[in-house]
Amino acid sequence: MRRTKEDAEQTKLAILEAALDVFYERGVAKASLEEVARAASVTRGAVYWHFKNKIEIFEALHENLHTPFIEQILEGLEVEHPNPVEQLQRICTQLILRLEQDPQLRKAIQLFMFKCDYSGELAACKVRFNAKKRDKLRAFEAYFEKALHQQTLPLSADPRLLALSVNCFFRGVVSEYLDSPQEFQPGHDVPQMMQLFFNGILPPAGR
Repeated sequence: MRRTKEDAEQTKLAILEAALDVFYERGVAKASLEEVARAASVTRGAVYWHFKNKIEIFEALHENLHTPFIEQILEGLEVEHPNPVEQLQRICTQLILRLEQDPQLRKAIQLFMFKCDYSGELAACKVRFNAKKRDKLRAFEAYFEKALHQQTLPLSADPRLLALSVNCFFRGVVSEYLDSPQEFQPGHDVPQMMQLFFNGILPPAGR
């Protein structure tokens, strides 16, 4: 029984990996479950056993991308740190540096950022993805609230606005790196860019 469950999980993983490749190359709208099944070397019935339709696969791919990302951010909040803003800076830096080491991660982010027309059947997905984005913003905001509580930020700081600013900068760096990787030396450039940005948030005494 355990072996059967493990086989089912392996099949599901193979379908998701194949779907990422097919959606990336063909686009979600043009791709078919038949193409996903062929790429995964499984039957179409096996695909339907795990997923109701193409949209369910698409959302599962997004969940696989989002969950480790938000978990790393939330785990940091559970750790006592003398400067939560510097802690968030390091976490953001680590998350972006993972792109250089993980081609599947790069492909997944490119799919959701650049290769999807969020209209028609994908419009509802975008609504749900935006809800997850709000979870990320609230997590960023919590770091700045901790910093205010620990008095490493001035009382005039606005956690909501700072969280939105971090998200915009973070997304911009990821977008530019994926669009023009030849312009980056990630191990050098990303930490330096993050330092420049976060220097504008922390007061001199908090750096």
